[in-house]
Amino acid sequence: MRTAHPALAGLAALLLLASCGDDDAAATQPTDAAPLDDTTAPDTGEHVTLRLGYFPNVTHATALVGVEQGIFADALGDDVTLETSTFNAGGEAVEALFADAIDATYIGPNPAINGFAKSNGEALRIVSGATSGGAFLVVKPEITSPADLAGTTIASPALGNTQDVALRAWLQENGLSADESGGGDVSIRPQENAATLDAFKAGDIDGAWVPEPWATRLIQEGGGTVLVDERDLWPDGQYVTTHLIVSTSFLDEHPDVVKRLLQGHVTATDFVNANPEEAQRLVNDGIEAITQKRMNDEVLAGAWPNLTFTTDPVASSLQKSADDAIAIGLLDDVDLAGIYALDLLNEVLTEAGQPAVAGS
Repeated sequence: MRTAHPALAGLAALLLLASCGDDDAAATQPTDAAPLDDTTAPDTGEHVTLRLGYFPNVTHATALVGVEQGIFADALGDDVTLETSTFNAGGEAVEALFADAIDATYIGPNPAINGFAKSNGEALRIVSGATSGGAFLVVKPEITSPADLAGTTIASPALGNTQDVALRAWLQENGLSADESGGGDVSIRPQENAATLDAFKAGDIDGAWVPEPWATRLIQEGGGTVLVDERDLWPDGQYVTTHLIVSTSFLDEHPDVVKRLLQGHVTATDFVNANPEEAQRLVNDGIEAITQKRMNDEVLAGAWPNLTFTTDPVASSLQKSADDAIAIGLLDDVDLAGIYALDLLNEVLTEAGQPAVAGS
């Protein structure tokens, strides 16, 4: 069943970094994915409820397909009830995890880093990757170089969110200053992505570093051009955009249930990659069910090729994201040792005949 979970305001002070994706905010089993191994079905002697969070956003396509297609429910089996909550920001999702309102969630890298740091490495573990890529600096056509950004106003989804950190780090590397109050060579305006699109179309801002599908919308609807494709800044063009985290307590108490969730996650990832057109329809169905509004099909089709759906958490990029947040003063020094718990994922991948992934 799908339930909307309100933000838990009392814990907001724990969370400086915000979100990824909007990072703002079917009933047939796929036949082309690896079959589930029924021998791993939970045998706890009690009925377990798994509370899973995700966002109504294309960067969470694996989650949307897993829910819409019934893949997660099938993987979890009769002994586990799946309850879902949806969020518009990574900070909200981490608050819910801290408050024991959810057990697992799809989320962007910087909120996961901050949640790990704020809990002294105790609250959560990354158990799989989900999405790589899909973030761009889109600007007015007359801006063609970093030097042209001096004196401009550039939007990001939220102060300290994944794209905001990437923007500030890139500006710093290119000799341009930007502070948290909007001052400096470039004035950064953190705001919701929907407001960014309206502001860009009205000429109130000069560009934005945003995730898909907002980058495609700025191009298609606002006439913007790409100044930076973030893939160009990373080895092999790969960096984490979305991954799957689980509360440490739930992982310790129910590793069998987490393994079943990961079987569903791998199956959903395989389905998304093997059936892109059907996956886009399911993603749009899921977004509409949550928000009561469908994405424009042309926007969704334009954004899709810019994303890589993968179980690889691209661990090296997580450390770089943390280093960038530290360098620009939005995060204290943090040791990420222990943030990954990939043993169960690698068991599932091995059973499915797929290569294992690394956590460093």
